[in-house]
Amino acid sequence: MNQSNLSLPSGCVLRKATSADQWSIRLLVFSAKLDPTQLNWQQFWVIEYNENLIACGQLRNFSGAQELGSLVVASAWRGRGLGSLLTQHLINTATQALYLECLGQRLVQFYSRFDFVPISFEDLPQFPKTIGLSTLKEKFRFSQLAKRLLKVPVVFMEYQGQTNS
Repeated sequence: MNQSNLSLPSGCVLRKATSADQWSIRLLVFSAKLDPTQLNWQQFWVIEYNENLIACGQLRNFSGAQELGSLVVASAWRGRGLGSLLTQHLINTATQALYLECLGQRLVQFYSRFDFVPISFEDLPQFPKTIGLSTLKEKFRFSQLAKRLLKVPVVFMEYQGQTNS
């Protein structure tokens, strides 16, 4: 996807999250009904307007990989390219193989524009475990179970574009 035409709306600032952002990040994630576990503000990037968070996303670190997750744009700000801009920024910031999980075909289409491709759970890499870090496959195991047993439309995706690793 050509990202050269993406820019922040006037008055918006993209920045690394600070500890003061913790509760605003949680509220955004809860408002989108996303998984509230593993919210680590140190891994988040945020977009703010008038000192209010209007978008957030994180790069979770795993053994041998990263996950693009918790991407949320406040409903009043949707349709202005903030999700695309933040997604591209997180991709550019990633330093390891990059994966994500999403629900439904609308999100699959969104992430496909950024060179993410669907992969099966079985095709997720099983990196050796690093001290202090779990593996991506361990994290996605619960989603795979929900997909199989409850027919939740979870899709695992792998980034196949250029990385900074």
